[in-house]
Amino acid sequence: MKFFKKNEKKETVKLPMGRKSKRAMAVYAALVLCLTCFTTTALAANDPITVVNNLSDFIFRLIRAVGMILLGFGIVQIGLSLKSHDPSQRANGFLTLAGDVVITFAKEILTLITG
Repeated sequence: MKFFKKNEKKETVKLPMGRKSKRAMAVYAALVLCLTCFTTTALAANDPITVVNNLSDFIFRLIRAVGMILLGFGIVQIGLSLKSHDPSQRANGFLTLAGDVVITFAKEILTLITG
């Protein structure tokens, strides 16, 4: 009676990502970073709470930028898995997409939880 299969070799195959896809992903990442991080204004104030709130807003904008980049990668991953008809890669793509949505909207989720 065997419970575990031994010496079962499974090969993993990388999905092809061409030069155009890599370039489009790099342009998308740069655009998201420019739109979210570089437009942040840092306002100095005498009140320490205001300084902490400004820093918190900056950090959450940075997290949102990373989440948007990963969200684009998740969409690309799902598209490539649909092209290659790979169900395990498709499941990984949807899990990546769900996690990236949580990362992107982290601030809103935290304010919803804390009230």
